[in-house]
Amino acid sequence: MKAVGLYRYLPIDHPESLLDVEVETPAASGRDLLVEVKAVSVNPVDTKRRAPKDLVEKTPKILGWDAAGIVKAAGPGCVLFKPGDAVYYAGSILRQGTNSEFHLVDERIVGPKPANLSFAEAAALPLTTLTAWELMFDRMKISKSGADAGRSVLILGGAGGVGSMAIQLAKKLAKLKVTASASRAESIAWCRKLGADEVVDHSNPGSREFDFVLCFSSSDLYWPSFPKMTKPQGKVGLIVRTVKPVDLAILHDKSITICLEGMFTRSSFQTADMDAQHALLSEAAALAEAGVLKGTMTRNLGKIDAAGLRTAHQMVENGHVTGKLVLEGWR
Repeated sequence: MKAVGLYRYLPIDHPESLLDVEVETPAASGRDLLVEVKAVSVNPVDTKRRAPKDLVEKTPKILGWDAAGIVKAAGPGCVLFKPGDAVYYAGSILRQGTNSEFHLVDERIVGPKPANLSFAEAAALPLTTLTAWELMFDRMKISKSGADAGRSVLILGGAGGVGSMAIQLAKKLAKLKVTASASRAESIAWCRKLGADEVVDHSNPGSREFDFVLCFSSSDLYWPSFPKMTKPQGKVGLIVRTVKPVDLAILHDKSITICLEGMFTRSSFQTADMDAQHALLSEAAALAEAGVLKGTMTRNLGKIDAAGLRTAHQMVENGHVTGKLVLEGWR
């Protein structure tokens, strides 16, 4: 089968940073689905996993953690899906990625593709929806049924992939008062289109306090500001690892809670509630079909191949992507 992989971890402008390769088509066993990949999207995790380092792979390492496609085969333990089903999912960080014609994924982290979205539109959603949803509703315990209606949230990085979903979840489900940060005219308009009540600049979010702060960019950069941004007994949610040691003492006087979200935790550790991601993606699909959640694809870069993925990686690394970048079909 066709795939896009790497042997060496190189800067994205190097022609061998991502390569068109051919590998054996895998077979489904256990609770695995073999999915014919129709579309993929690119996330910051793709670029971080590809970042230069002194490591050489003996066989192609395939990246990619967002896909939409059709189930071609199901392992004997599968009970949720059957061949012919259209699905979308974010995969596992421990396995080969979705940048391949056929891909193996555990059915417990797969959802039914929203019927009203194309494969390209659906491929933009899984990783970012899972990340925002788990952070807000599982980790931070914000009510998704509206019990926290009227409380305030600041979303740092509102126009990115995760921010684009968080704005919608905060506004449509949690009924929060949403302030998002953005800096360019395009990204400001995007945040407002998705439902933000207010948009502030990244570099100067103001002096107000919020019940909840969602940080989808540099945790290190914003850490000193969290005590000023957050109300007493408020909560801060992080998805980006801190690089430097952080001072917890500055949060103590206000009893601020820090909540961490790793979207791959359930699949990496085979947690008892791993199938919660299947349920989550199923619920999100129903919300998309009902028009409650909108798609976040902003650019379809064409066919899936090494050249197209190198372009997508470079755009993500440059840091000015609004919404999500998608590639669809195989060249």
